[in-house]
Amino acid sequence: TWISVAEVAEVPFTAFSSKAKKDRVEGRLVVRRIPELNKKDLEHPTLFDTHRFHAFFTTTALDTVTADQVHRRHAIIEQVHADLKGSALGHLPSGRFTANAAWLVLAVIAFNLTRTAATITGPDLRSATTATIRRKLITVPARIASSGRRITLHLPRAWPWEAAWTTLFSHALAPPQS
Repeated sequence: TWISVAEVAEVPFTAFSSKAKKDRVEGRLVVRRIPELNKKDLEHPTLFDTHRFHAFFTTTALDTVTADQVHRRHAIIEQVHADLKGSALGHLPSGRFTANAAWLVLAVIAFNLTRTAATITGPDLRSATTATIRRKLITVPARIASSGRRITLHLPRAWPWEAAWTTLFSHALAPPQS
């Protein structure tokens, strides 16, 4: 979520200034300041407003705000890459290009389906990692019973993710809307 009250500033910066001149990198240090939005302690207020700071180094010719936006988008996609590497892409490379290409396509499809399933269940799992979604929704600790040609799925008592799982199950098996 973009926080509109954030402030961005920059200062010229030389990276690796202790190294030889040929190894130094001229650029800018961009700092983003965000007001602390956590609950305030009304009994013990602070003397000054508190902020969170995030700094990054860049050599791009973009203006300060655009450089910050590009950097934040890059951070979001890095989270997606880390999530994919923590699941299906952890098995790459296989040594064969076609196998890697097929595995990549299947990994992205599985990732998108998992994210969609988490979004359907509500806000609790919307920003969870794939591993968390698998643990809470897909790997269901249930018992399957059959009787009279009917299959019954018995979920555990007091299972904390029963409501989310039931919402997903109902959404997936709902009759088509006409």
